[in-house]
Amino acid sequence: MESPFKVDILKGKVALLTGGGSGIGFEISTQFGNHGASVAIMGRRKNVVDRAISVLQSLGIPAVGFEGDVRKREDAKRVVKETVKHFGKLDILVNAAAGNFLVSAEDLSSNGFKTVIDIDAVGTFTMCHEALEYLKKGGPGRSSSTGGFILNISATLHYTASWYQIHVSAAKAAVDALTRNLALEWGTDYDIRVNGIAPGPIEDTAGMSKLAPHAREWLPLHFIGEKWDIAMAALYLASYAGQLFC
Repeated sequence: MESPFKVDILKGKVALLTGGGSGIGFEISTQFGNHGASVAIMGRRKNVVDRAISVLQSLGIPAVGFEGDVRKREDAKRVVKETVKHFGKLDILVNAAAGNFLVSAEDLSSNGFKTVIDIDAVGTFTMCHEALEYLKKGGPGRSSSTGGFILNISATLHYTASWYQIHVSAAKAAVDALTRNLALEWGTDYDIRVNGIAPGPIEDTAGMSKLAPHAREWLPLHFIGEKWDIAMAALYLASYAGQLFC
């Protein structure tokens, strides 16, 4: 599909994406790169990161990949610093890393619950915290007098209730709360814009195949979103247009 945005809408921007090597994260990485941004990807699986970087570079996108786990503060700190070292600055952080599996609340262990909380919620906070120094107004490597941009990818599971998703629902509810509070604090103090996107069922994603392979049958319009839809929303929010109206 043809993008509604100018190809240079993110020209000169540097974006770091966790979970940017697959699924929705990779589509956002690709569209950011197609619209002028330099892209850094962080992921736990080196083969996935390497494959994603190879594809991005084949499209002419300046891209670099780092193996790392958002649950580990030392990994978060290292990847943020390496991104700035490679590209000279950091303008955009996208937190798309997530963990999920189907399990009833009765059968879910405390360790399983904690694992998803650690990846989705704690990992998001850790990445934001480590990137703050470089995203805030007047931070190292920033030539702009304004702050950077943070985008947190959430979900809609917790807005009502979902079968066998109590761990993810709790984690995504925390991500939403984290997004609102950072938008208040860091927007006021450091001119950093913090936004969130909460996708519903999205076609051709691991979440869709695991959780709701027949979702189209029970959706009112029998329409399932595409990764491109989320990437376009992310592109808008990260752009100058989003800066004006968000």
